Amino acid sequence: MKPIMLQGHTRAITQIKYNREGDLLFSAAKDHSPSIWFSSNGERLGTFDGHNGAVWCVDVDWKTTRAITGGGDMTVRLWDVETGACLNEVERSSSVRTCLFSYSGNMVVYSTDYAMSQPCEIFYADVRDPSQLGESVTRATVADSDKVTSILWGSLDETIVTGHASGKLTLWDLKTNKI
Repeated sequence: MKPIMLQGHTRAITQIKYNREGDLLFSAAKDHSPSIWFSSNGERLGTFDGHNGAVWCVDVDWKTTRAITGGGDMTVRLWDVETGACLNEVERSSSVRTCLFSYSGNMVVYSTDYAMSQPCEIFYADVRDPSQLGESVTRATVADSDKVTSILWGSLDETIVTGHASGKLTLWDLKTNKI
């Protein structure tokens, strides 16, 4: 097998994701510019411009129409994949560490870091209307500000599982907003 070298980021890669079809690769890096690549030949299709710090997370919805990114500039952003336009940007009180679309593509979840006495929090929202990313968001505070290092949707968009720096896993019930 001959590898394809994707060149374009100038700093460390923080996350990579394929779209459902596997023809596009999405990358986040510390260089402020999440990118989209053809997976077949490594050609960079473009970047999502707007972050002012390291981009820690990236995900793409099931239909490859929208992407979400979060970064050290304390913002989470929803993007139109085809045009690269930012559909919504929401500022938080600390770095956005994880972000993920639900399997339905209707919901997003993201987490922020514990920093400057700000608690580690998890946010989730229905983003069929992009403005809901910041307006109708539900938040939950993580006990002991245990840093969220990974996040996963459960079945039917009813639960979220978080992995923490302490080594524990937490199952969140979104209907009751309880652990």
